Amino acid sequence: MQHQHLFNIRHLLYKLRGGFLIRPIVIALIFGFLGAFLSTWEEGHPGLGKLVPTFLFPSHDDPQIAQIILSSIATSMMTVVAIVFSILLMTLTLASMQFSPRIIVSFVNDRVTQQTLGIFLGTFLYCIAALPAARKVPLPFSPVLTVMGAMVLALACVAWLIFFISHISQSISVNNIVDRIARETETMIDSLMPENNYQDTEQSDLFDQPSPYDSPVLSKVSGYIHTIDPRHLVAIAKSNRITVRVLRRFGHFVPHGVPLLTVSKAQRNSPELSEDLRRAFQFGPTRTLEQDIQFGILQIVDIALKAISPAVNDPSTAITCVDQLSSILIKYSSGSAVQSRYYDPPGVLRVVIPNLGLERLSESAFEQIRTYANSDVAVSLRLMRAFADIAVTLPNTKDRLVLVNHGRRVLAGFTASPGEDVLAEMKNRLSSLEKMAESAS
Repeated sequence: MQHQHLFNIRHLLYKLRGGFLIRPIVIALIFGFLGAFLSTWEEGHPGLGKLVPTFLFPSHDDPQIAQIILSSIATSMMTVVAIVFSILLMTLTLASMQFSPRIIVSFVNDRVTQQTLGIFLGTFLYCIAALPAARKVPLPFSPVLTVMGAMVLALACVAWLIFFISHISQSISVNNIVDRIARETETMIDSLMPENNYQDTEQSDLFDQPSPYDSPVLSKVSGYIHTIDPRHLVAIAKSNRITVRVLRRFGHFVPHGVPLLTVSKAQRNSPELSEDLRRAFQFGPTRTLEQDIQFGILQIVDIALKAISPAVNDPSTAITCVDQLSSILIKYSSGSAVQSRYYDPPGVLRVVIPNLGLERLSESAFEQIRTYANSDVAVSLRLMRAFADIAVTLPNTKDRLVLVNHGRRVLAGFTASPGEDVLAEMKNRLSSLEKMAESAS
């Protein structure tokens, strides 16, 4: 139960980390409390206003000047916030049309954008919170130090706006977009690999498929699977002496009423047990990168396919995508395999969770690009190089043959007439790939 709570907390933190409103609201509230606290503290210690030099703020005793400055800064900040939102919406529209609608989430999760909104909204709240302290009755008071802080924040906001415009101009570059998606995917791969705490046996599909006598557990919601908690499933399976086989993997859409998993020993299944098993799953309306490796790959593939479409005809972008896809697959194959079977105690199968291996991930990464680039020399040659780069990092023949088969399909599907020199280069790269696979045996 404690582990289930920790798993849910991690899932909540992941959602909050990408929340577009959470970080700006937190920053804005901090600034607002700072304005209220500083103005109240200055009123209780009148001597603090003397710390501000008179040449910076000559009217130490005129509350009206303080009111004008605070209200002017607050008004201008809201105008700037409107400009920031306009820039952001324009960027999202441009990126969605030019690259892929799936990458919008990476812009929404951008920390610089969230910090920008938070700082400008925070400066507005700072001024609003400090404004009541500047008054003429019953006793005139001018919060000089607080107003000086508002002026410093206003100057900082001007500098930050320039930085934000520069950041947005760089963030819509396709190289930066693809690189950001690739790094997020690799970070997620690193987080998944250490989870292999249960010993897995030799990879075999013999017992992965449910038996006709297993009892299905139906999904009560419709949505994409964001996370699956294997520890929770193992604990339930062990306590009930059953085997649980998950039917849908990360990123799959599960309609309401469709079997989500099966339970061996059907007579032990019950509504209470089924409900407890469902708690190991988190669903959402869209796919995320929380545990779904394929989703990161598909985002980059979408950009590559649009780049090599006849309407865009941008092979350089497609080549960049192929390079980053090879980096992701090298990262994936360099670690231990993502666990699919869990045993507790050793030798007693408790949970089976389907996962994509190198073969399926490589198909997701390269097959559509290969099909659409069958007449593009540059992209096809870069695919061959990517296969060789991945193969050289693989230790066994079986995995290398997966890349050899991809290379053969690239050569067999090439429909253009590139000339003997280009065709010879592609054949040479395929030959090197085949020799690399043979040398691993």
